[in-house]
Amino acid sequence: MPFVISLLVLAGMIFALVDIITRDQSLVKHMPKTVWLFVVILLPFLGTVLWFAIGREYPQREVRRAPQFAPWATEPPAAPTGAHDARSTEQQLADLEREIEEERLRAELARRRRELGDPA
Repeated sequence: MPFVISLLVLAGMIFALVDIITRDQSLVKHMPKTVWLFVVILLPFLGTVLWFAIGREYPQREVRRAPQFAPWATEPPAAPTGAHDARSTEQQLADLEREIEEERLRAELARRRRELGDPA
């Protein structure tokens, strides 16, 4: 039995060493690759466990959804997004100022008509 455990530790250590050597440096976390090599060689079981637990970067997995067979169970379509205003901020501010001035002039015209007693 101890022989089998030793073989498993040795196989895991070899697998970890090959993985460290072939892995790109950008996919190695926390320490440089050479330090990880020394950790796995000096502490075979613990180094291997640490390498696979925290030392290597795993690719992001996409979440797969189970196929849905009922037509009423499908996802609703995405809500339409609001119309995007392509005007710059300066153009929007200028338009807003024009609207404010127009409203001010309408209010002034309505006030003058009331003063003159004009029914229109």
